[in-house]
Amino acid sequence: MRKLLMAAVMAMMSTPVVAAPLCDDLGFAGLLAKCNRGETIKLTLASGQPLGEDVQLQSGAYYKLEITADGSAELAVEGASFFRAIWMNEIVINSIEIRPMAIDSIEFDKAGVAELSFIAIKPGRHELRIPGSTGDAQSVTLSIQ
Repeated sequence: MRKLLMAAVMAMMSTPVVAAPLCDDLGFAGLLAKCNRGETIKLTLASGQPLGEDVQLQSGAYYKLEITADGSAELAVEGASFFRAIWMNEIVINSIEIRPMAIDSIEFDKAGVAELSFIAIKPGRHELRIPGSTGDAQSVTLSIQ
């Protein structure tokens, strides 16, 4: 019985774990294929306003995160745990594409929009928050399944 159990455990350990994309035929674009894209996540940076709503993401799927600052205050959004749980494709600011290795936060000194495109990778609960804030409305939880 013990040998059978050990054989089953070894078989599970040797089986690769694969993220499930949103579509079956990814084609040439791979995980960046249009059929693998989830809904755009929208966050708003505004003085005294909620940041956004909690979101559930699927590992292996492609998403866009749109952060809009209204310019009412100098605000940032931080979330090292989240930014390390994704593969960042690019950040677009004023039609300028940035392909970063990693980021910890994005700060807006005045009104503007930043769009991040990424693939969710590491399962878990990750938080994006306005630094120094304590209110529940000043953060969002992004859960990667």
